[in-house]
Amino acid sequence: MDEFDRQVFGERLKALRTDKNIGQNLLAKELGLSNASISYWETGKQEPTAAALFKLAKYFDVSSDYLLGLKED
Repeated sequence: MDEFDRQVFGERLKALRTDKNIGQNLLAKELGLSNASISYWETGKQEPTAAALFKLAKYFDVSSDYLLGLKED
């Protein structure tokens, strides 16, 4: 089984955020998360919790499988 790829997650999160034209600070505020968490996820320094993954998927209207790199869309 493959391992979770933090880089894929970070790249997808950043792409979704920039496509929506919002900064890390605004995303963090809207989801009740810390600015540092968004930054760490995008740079691959940390992994999101299940609760954070749920919030991100709902916010961007994508599947958690997409964010995690398990599906392409």
